Amino acid sequence: MSEEEMRKRLEMLRIEHGDLDAAIDALTAAGARDQLQIARLKKRKLRLKDQISMLEDYLIPDIIA
Repeated sequence: MSEEEMRKRLEMLRIEHGDLDAAIDALTAAGARDQLQIARLKKRKLRLKDQISMLEDYLIPDIIA
């Protein structure tokens, strides 16, 4: 996977992460009783966060001061 492809993938993951965050907030605000669905969305959001972190670590090198 090229660096450009990784950057595009990173952007897509960030968008999906934000969408999941909005969906979780909406379900919670609406008083959704389906806690299992909310829990699944939160787990998916955490997996996306891990993927985002992994790509960011690869694309943004550590700079030791």
